[in-house]
Amino acid sequence: MISTSDFRKGSTKILWNNEPWVVVDYQLVKPGKGGTYLRTRLKNLLTGRILEETFRSAEKFDEPDLEYNQMQFLYSDEHYHFMDQDSYEQYAFNADQVESAKKYLKDGIVYNVLKFQGNPIAVEPPTFLILEVKETIPGVKGDTAQGGSKPATLETGLVVQVPLFIAEGHKVKIDTRDDKYIEKVN
Repeated sequence: MISTSDFRKGSTKILWNNEPWVVVDYQLVKPGKGGTYLRTRLKNLLTGRILEETFRSAEKFDEPDLEYNQMQFLYSDEHYHFMDQDSYEQYAFNADQVESAKKYLKDGIVYNVLKFQGNPIAVEPPTFLILEVKETIPGVKGDTAQGGSKPATLETGLVVQVPLFIAEGHKVKIDTRDDKYIEKVN
């Protein structure tokens, strides 16, 4: 059981009304009269719907039947096709299910797939990903003295800020949680 005191923004997942929800935000409210309660903002993991709901401070919820599987991205047409690394079974996802990983999809990379009651519902990218720079403006000698940055388009279409010494064809490590450049990779 998960208590409202266990809520964490963006990571706590609860089963409410027989559906999995993630706590996006919450605020503890202590009125002058009456009991303490939580104003929460929840996101449905099946539909993506966002809902604001109020709960008593001592309310408890069941944990949803969620599991993570490792699946390799194969290709995309009108759907996005992945292969389970354990059973070699292939799954087709629609655009909504891969929304959080769409800008990081690259053939052959293994992604985390969230399943609810055995059915895949969402795809999450790995925390760090190595991608090739496809387009960026060239750096000029002497520009690196103050350590500036410039935009670079990566092989998946993602645009990130990179240091001035990065050129087209270089491989860079990206943090997928906040789309930040980490380092150049040889």
